[in-house]
Amino acid sequence: MKKQEVNITLYIILIIALVLVTGINTYALSSISGTIKGTTHFKGLDNVDIDTIANTGQAVAKLFSIDEIKTQEDAIALLIPTGTPEYGDLLPISYDDPVTALTYLQKYYPTIKAELKKDPELWQRYLNLATKPVGISCEFCCGVGPIGISKNGELTCGCSHNPAIQALTMWLMKNTDYTDAEVLQEALKWKTLWFPKNMIDIGIKASGGEIDLNALPSMVGGC
Repeated sequence: MKKQEVNITLYIILIIALVLVTGINTYALSSISGTIKGTTHFKGLDNVDIDTIANTGQAVAKLFSIDEIKTQEDAIALLIPTGTPEYGDLLPISYDDPVTALTYLQKYYPTIKAELKKDPELWQRYLNLATKPVGISCEFCCGVGPIGISKNGELTCGCSHNPAIQALTMWLMKNTDYTDAEVLQEALKWKTLWFPKNMIDIGIKASGGEIDLNALPSMVGGC
């Protein structure tokens, strides 16, 4: 085979290899995106009616399998997440470090709020959810109740937990295709990390159990 023919053959092989590698990478990225943007991670939330929730306790009862709670350990396993959330590559927070996540989200609040307000539809979706008494608030440290914002979206409490949970809620709406129920469930997971004693107590009471919670901290992170 002539040298020119060999070069052409090698060139063709390289092109084929490049196409194959590109295709594999595209598929891998698509799979990752599907994990972040897809809703298959959540089970049993399709029929949850957010409009029927009147308080944080009802939100927990509707969004988590509280019938699985028989002991304090069951409640902790159900309500307190560990590891890195599936969106951890995009939002640099970890369930295992709730204080750092709290600080990050609190500082990120003005930025994500400004971004969301540029999209009237997304902003209205956020208001529709966060102004309902579903628990998107810092109710256990400042007494504002299950709603942490006013009707026009302004914070009703400036403690670190409130802007943090609002920022998380807005970010999930902007960057995932989670339903409102899925967004709320995720927000309540973080709320449990920041207020473990109160949220575990809610989960236990919702399940009909009575368990000693003295070993759990009331609040994680400064108010």
